Amino acid sequence: MANLLIKSILSAGTLFSIGLSTSPLFATPSHGIAMYGEPQLPANFQHLPYADPHAPKGGEIITGEGGSFDSLNPFILKGSTPWQLRFMMAESLMGRAYSEPFTLYCLLCETIETDEERSWVEYKLREEAKFSDGTPVTVEDVIWSFETLGTIGHGRYHSLFKKIENIEKTAENKIKFSFNEPNRELALLVGIRPILQKAYWDDKDFTESGLDQIPVTSAPYVVSDAKAGSYLELSRNPDYWGQDLPFMRGQANFDKIRLEYFAEGGLVIEAFKAGDLNAHREFNIATWENQYNFPAVENGDVIKEAIGHQRPSGMTGYFMNTRQEQFKDWRVRQAMIEAFNFNYINEAKTQSKQKRITSYFSNSPLGMKAGPAQDLVAELLAPYKDDLLPDTLEGYTFPEGSSRGIDRKSMRKVLKLMSEAGWNVVDGIMQDNSGKPFEFDFLLKVGDEENASIVDAYTTSLRQLGIQVNIQKVDSAQYTQRLETFDYGMIYNRFGLSLSPGTEQYRLFGTEQANTPGTRNVSGIYDPVIDAMIGKMLSAESREQSIAATRALDRVLTAGRYTIPLYFWAESFNAYAKELKHPVTLPLYGDWIMWRENFWYWEED
Repeated sequence: MANLLIKSILSAGTLFSIGLSTSPLFATPSHGIAMYGEPQLPANFQHLPYADPHAPKGGEIITGEGGSFDSLNPFILKGSTPWQLRFMMAESLMGRAYSEPFTLYCLLCETIETDEERSWVEYKLREEAKFSDGTPVTVEDVIWSFETLGTIGHGRYHSLFKKIENIEKTAENKIKFSFNEPNRELALLVGIRPILQKAYWDDKDFTESGLDQIPVTSAPYVVSDAKAGSYLELSRNPDYWGQDLPFMRGQANFDKIRLEYFAEGGLVIEAFKAGDLNAHREFNIATWENQYNFPAVENGDVIKEAIGHQRPSGMTGYFMNTRQEQFKDWRVRQAMIEAFNFNYINEAKTQSKQKRITSYFSNSPLGMKAGPAQDLVAELLAPYKDDLLPDTLEGYTFPEGSSRGIDRKSMRKVLKLMSEAGWNVVDGIMQDNSGKPFEFDFLLKVGDEENASIVDAYTTSLRQLGIQVNIQKVDSAQYTQRLETFDYGMIYNRFGLSLSPGTEQYRLFGTEQANTPGTRNVSGIYDPVIDAMIGKMLSAESREQSIAATRALDRVLTAGRYTIPLYFWAESFNAYAKELKHPVTLPLYGDWIMWRENFWYWEED
């Protein structure tokens, strides 16, 4: 836990003296901050490059989700919340520009100030910034938000809080954060933490969840209606304080954003075809090509559009839980990967039209290069060569399988690897020398038919090898609870990665997060070499050094064999009502998190 010191400067005389002693000689207030170099947009920019400042306000966007929810507080561990709320229910001191790899511009703050080493950062709050109930956003709200989220909030907020040495109120509208370790990204991360209203929680338990507690925030939208398992509706606040802010011009255009929930994910597309939804993302190219020929598409009432992007593939697939004894050995994990016949499944599911993920950062300049590690990547990994798994330096590639349902060549490899790891088939059962069978739970959400059919094919192969797999289908709430308590052997998961990865990599892959409840380290990865590569990435002083460190990290992760990867989407397949429009200029990240909800608009011809 950080030794957090919160100082309030009460008198003008004290403020003056402290200001002289703590203010740097050469730092100057700015409108933005970039991870490397300077922000691309000038101080007097009028709107983000991919926003339409003339977009009309009005209309609504209605999308569908599989599953359910039982909480409207996305800032704590307890409960299952709509994932969108994490991004829509609160604002931060700064906002991210997705036209640049990692650059922030002032939102709740008016200016940002930091030293050359970025050992501290100071923000001046905007006088006009207000919560939805009309009360001002204060320094006290900021301090409370960091302290509360960092201690009893969701685990995703704890890591940054531990790196904050001091939080100081340096003026009535200024707040300064000092850090306890050299990490240039911390100055940016502080800027994108959610800011909540302290007063709302004065008589409530922050750790409790439910549909009766809706956190008060300063965001453009407020929750206006909700019914668990049925729908969630957010309405645009007509008195939103930041609607004329250059950063917000062309954003928050819909009057309403509505999410309809369905017990089974496969029902979402049917609801869209029936006109109950007006926007839908499709994740299967075969479905995209074969099932989007219904009358509304044919007559032009529904638009089909494939939207490209330049971001990393991230990882989508089946994650092995290395906290369980049977998955600790890399040879077992390689055997699980070999048993998954990707080519056969890809042909069945996408007609082989989607490419397989080849590494965590594939499809981007940050991804590992094929073949042996070279140049700076090789130099970064050299000190750890005795600790690296096979093929890390040489270059690891995932097996593709064959077009046959059962690939006997792969099955022979599986048996050999399992035997080397101490597991052999006896009387048709894969077991260790003590007779303990190889068995695990495969966790899936109820209604996830897409993955259910893939897992059925996969587990059929495993059972022929004497491996017992218990497929357990649970509702969204149980799924979230078991995910966050690591109660699974293998699980489907999907996460995206940034073009400018940073401290969040610890949350995804770091040793400190391996056994932290609620962590995003789904596989329980515990590898000091990974920590070291993330550290090198964070201490990089140039974009070139950062890229080399990320490629080295990508090698270690991929050769770790933690995941059975599926295919990735170099394009996002969107179908939507013709009245829904988006700006012509696309963000660097393409159809990224909340792009539709924040930047699209309703306009009737």
